Amino acid sequence: MPSIMPISDLRNYTDVLKEVDKKNRVYLTRNGHGAYAIMTVAEADELDRIRAASALAGDLKRAEDCANREGWIDADELDREMGIID
Repeated sequence: MPSIMPISDLRNYTDVLKEVDKKNRVYLTRNGHGAYAIMTVAEADELDRIRAASALAGDLKRAEDCANREGWIDADELDREMGIID
């Protein structure tokens, strides 16, 4: 379960960081509203991987939709486009 604490608790940042682990983020509030989250580097890296995979899936879906609308090319035409063959 995440820990929620006021940002003023960062005065004792060592105690705050002890609350952070791979399964537990610490959310910091400012004036009673969520402002920041502290997470492990491993969790941040995983979040970056998920974002990249999601962006790639979106790009691939748009490319597939475009190919379905405008038509697909065969392998020889792809090789010519890539400059592999003349």
